Amino acid sequence: MTFDTKAGGNMLAMHHEFAFSTEDFGRVRQMIAAYAGISLHERKENMVYNRLARRLRATGIGSFRDYLDQVEASGSGEREQFVNALTTNLTAFFREPHHFQMLAGKAKAAGRLRVWSSACSTGEEAYSAAIVLREAGCAGEILASDIDTEALATARAGVYRLDALEAAGLEHMRPHFLRGSGENARLAKARPELRALVKFAFRNLLARDWPAHERFDIVFCRNVMIYFDRPTQLALLDRLAAVLAPGGLLFLGHSESCASGHAAFRAAGKTSYARQ
Repeated sequence: MTFDTKAGGNMLAMHHEFAFSTEDFGRVRQMIAAYAGISLHERKENMVYNRLARRLRATGIGSFRDYLDQVEASGSGEREQFVNALTTNLTAFFREPHHFQMLAGKAKAAGRLRVWSSACSTGEEAYSAAIVLREAGCAGEILASDIDTEALATARAGVYRLDALEAAGLEHMRPHFLRGSGENARLAKARPELRALVKFAFRNLLARDWPAHERFDIVFCRNVMIYFDRPTQLALLDRLAAVLAPGGLLFLGHSESCASGHAAFRAAGKTSYARQ
């Protein structure tokens, strides 16, 4: 339940537990833009309140103002949790299958591929790419990175509910996963030979220490740039172009087409772009 009242000339949202002012919300928007490049819509106030209120409860901090002070404090470990709380993770095995069909074509024609799942979330995208390489008999390696450390921990573990595999076709997935037993009967874990293809790493796509010397044949960067403003999108595309080999492919999300306006890329298929 939310009530809006005038307080000191500013709209103040009074929720069940914590007061959440327009100044607090504005500060959150500035902070997440600075830390992760995410451009929060002005209508996301309730979402922000609900997600961050969990952190206030967990830390025992009694106000949003004090909590945000803690996030901004030098050396605060809470900044990581702040970013995790405001990061949206939506993924599935072989989501947007046309990209994996293109990857399969590349894998069959190449002896080796380097693939980057740049916003790997809980790992389904990276393991899907690894399955494609295995089935094509293509040697290679996959870098799977994310800014959300909790999602990254799930990805590293490689353990998923069986229904997630069933949605992708259990017979297709069975050779690549070990099914649990007993109380873990509805879980499955990526086989060691699949996990060996994937290296996981924390990566902030907008950080200055991004290793520009890396080169990839394929980059997945799906449903990331929809959260960025246009200047940030263009800056990221510049960086992606720098690490893609000539002729390499960039895969974007189904609602993203921003690479079509960038000189380094040409359209190569549905939400797929080739490095010029």
